[in-house]
Amino acid sequence: MRLSHFAASVFALAAAQPALAEAPETRAAIEAEYDNYLSSLFVDFHQNPEMGFLETRTAAKMAAELRAAGAEVTEGVGKTGVVGIIRNGDGPLIMLRADMDGLPVEEKSGLPYASKARQVGEDGKEYPVMHACGHDVHITSLIGTARRLAAMKDQWSGTVMFIVQPAEEGVRGAKAMMEDGLYQRFGKPDYALAFHVAANLETGKVSAAEGIQYSSSDSLDIMVPGIGTHGASPHLGRDPVYIASQIVTALQSIDSREIGPLTPVVVTVGSFHAGSKHNIISDEAKLQVTVRANDEETRAQTIAAIERIAVNIGKAHGLPDTLPVTVTRLWGTPTTNNDPALARRLNGVMQRELGAAAFVPFEQQNMGAEDFTYFVAPDTGVPGYYFAVGGTTPERIAAAKAGGPAVAGHHSPLFQIAPRESVTLGTRAMVAAVLDLAPAQ
Repeated sequence: MRLSHFAASVFALAAAQPALAEAPETRAAIEAEYDNYLSSLFVDFHQNPEMGFLETRTAAKMAAELRAAGAEVTEGVGKTGVVGIIRNGDGPLIMLRADMDGLPVEEKSGLPYASKARQVGEDGKEYPVMHACGHDVHITSLIGTARRLAAMKDQWSGTVMFIVQPAEEGVRGAKAMMEDGLYQRFGKPDYALAFHVAANLETGKVSAAEGIQYSSSDSLDIMVPGIGTHGASPHLGRDPVYIASQIVTALQSIDSREIGPLTPVVVTVGSFHAGSKHNIISDEAKLQVTVRANDEETRAQTIAAIERIAVNIGKAHGLPDTLPVTVTRLWGTPTTNNDPALARRLNGVMQRELGAAAFVPFEQQNMGAEDFTYFVAPDTGVPGYYFAVGGTTPERIAAAKAGGPAVAGHHSPLFQIAPRESVTLGTRAMVAAVLDLAPAQ
């Protein structure tokens, strides 16, 4: 029987559509996978966090899980990074990235599987360690995505590169992997994707911008020298605690008096160390500062202002030229920007596949930063898509708004998310994106 022109067009359109990731059997399979396998994996990751570039156990476990899912695995990329490749015929190369490092935070969440881990850091000091930013969700979901895509090879075509990245918290790991020849060794992706679980977003929701997703971040050390003396005779020396305190206060004038009032910028002094005893004026104080901005001009202007203010306050308080205040820029990352065309496409996929109510327009509610930007920087030519996945149940958010316990933010010792809802939604979203970007040939 010969098809009418209209019917033929309908069939052709249907054939061109990607496989539906949210077919009931696919969603059911992902949720069953969590209940039967991924839940114990998540608990293991949560109870055994490791700090940046020290994630040897986590990396080894991720490598083993990716191999079990059918990936070709390379370890030790960018120090502790892991790369897994699943090839499935002709098609695009899609990079899926998850960060794996924990934080030097003592967990006080009260969860039955709370971390009690301790680890010696790169500085030789021992710290309590916690997954206080949800990276345990990210790596668990990456394994869930790999296992599901391996089971659905008839529904997509191409190559998926699974990136297990170290040291995101210090915004160092992505750069280390790139400097280790990531794209030269494993191929330049046609698309790069990642997500972050968000404590301030309800479970069942996803959100992504069509432009800037995260701010830039820079870490600075300010060393304030002094001239030590007795605490009862401050006039005989130069007090670095007092000088550093003046610097801390003056740095807050950058936002209010040097940067335009409609331009976002944050300068935070996160650490202030000086002295050893009540009655001794020490000979040094150290400040650790983080800077956040939403464009390169503001970023540069703010860092220059910090250097000018710190150095000249030291001079104003009589520090000799032989003992200047010094500002050292340690590391940083530019803003993270989604590729507009890719973001529009995949935001549409999220609404189509997860349901229109699941997608929430992105609003930058803080000035968090991400080093995913090194994978998708303009000079790489790789379009990127970074999205948020809701991590707190609507009931908990409603209770907090009604005056109940607040929802703890990221990096808090009280941080906790709903793992089943977060892992399964992150997996569903990643699978949906891959099926759309790499349809079966």
